[in-house]
Amino acid sequence: MIKYAIIGTGWITVSMIQGIHDVCPQKMSLGGVYSRSDDQAKRFIAQLKERGAVPEDLSIKIFTDLDRLAEDPEIQAVYIASPNRFHYEQSEKMLLAGKHVLCEKPIALKEENLGRLIELAEKKRLVYLEAIMMLHQPQLEKLKEAAGRLGNIFTAHIDFSQLSSKYPAYLAGKNPNIFNPAFGTGAFEDLGIYGIYFIMEMFGYPEKALMQSRFLESGADRSGEALLCYQGKDVTFSFSKVGQNRSCSQIIGDEATLTIESISQLTGITLFAKDGSQEEIYGEESKPVLMGREADTFADLISGALPLSRMRELQEKALKVCRLMEEMRKTAGIFFPFEEGERDAV
Repeated sequence: MIKYAIIGTGWITVSMIQGIHDVCPQKMSLGGVYSRSDDQAKRFIAQLKERGAVPEDLSIKIFTDLDRLAEDPEIQAVYIASPNRFHYEQSEKMLLAGKHVLCEKPIALKEENLGRLIELAEKKRLVYLEAIMMLHQPQLEKLKEAAGRLGNIFTAHIDFSQLSSKYPAYLAGKNPNIFNPAFGTGAFEDLGIYGIYFIMEMFGYPEKALMQSRFLESGADRSGEALLCYQGKDVTFSFSKVGQNRSCSQIIGDEATLTIESISQLTGITLFAKDGSQEEIYGEESKPVLMGREADTFADLISGALPLSRMRELQEKALKVCRLMEEMRKTAGIFFPFEEGERDAV
């Protein structure tokens, strides 16, 4: 049994813990919660037990100091779900301490930083993964098989527009983390990464990528439009945190069309033949189960049930996505306060 700790006590962490409970409870057990305050950590643990995400009698350590968490010999792995700005330093601290790390996206804002962390993990013989749930779902292969039935694909229209629950607070004059550039966040890093992963998984690295972004007064990008060009086909990608998409993403061929309701979860996938008939490729799935599957991969890599070649494959994908996103956000004028020197160099 792998004893793990979490950094970050938001809703996504609750979904991950619930997912581990639902999918692989025999492989991982929550051993620690890091929070800036003892009271907040206690409330979080009580919430987990109340919803049945962990056993009532489970003993869970509370950490308010990251060094103490890193030094704890009972904690073998860490799930990091803090604001983007802290992913690099927290990953580095945990890897140096000998902990396996599953880090929420974006795992790093720069390819060179991600490369350093991957090298560190390899040197320490640790598992280090970016939490991208679509890569661990059985429906990914179903989607690719269905795409092979579309005939010649000339275009695809991908959208991930999800109205942020924090937007009303922003409009009220507050500055939530997700709309604060100081935390390395914004629509592209928060939602755009899903679209880039999806597009590259289906079509590979583009020959050319263009992007335009729109910004809030805080300096965070609120939405954007991108064009990714390939030999013989173009892919458009739109994303927003200030509006909700009510339609589907589409991959369009001359024999059939695939619609995908959620590109991040790979759910609601339907194939429409050119005669109008339709076939369900994959339906719906709960968010905790989807997240639990990526934790299951993480656990199997740690235990040796999966070969390390699988980890290296996932890390190589993360590096390519990080490289492309870094290029795209620079062309769109997305910079963070800790990158001021780079803005001047563009």
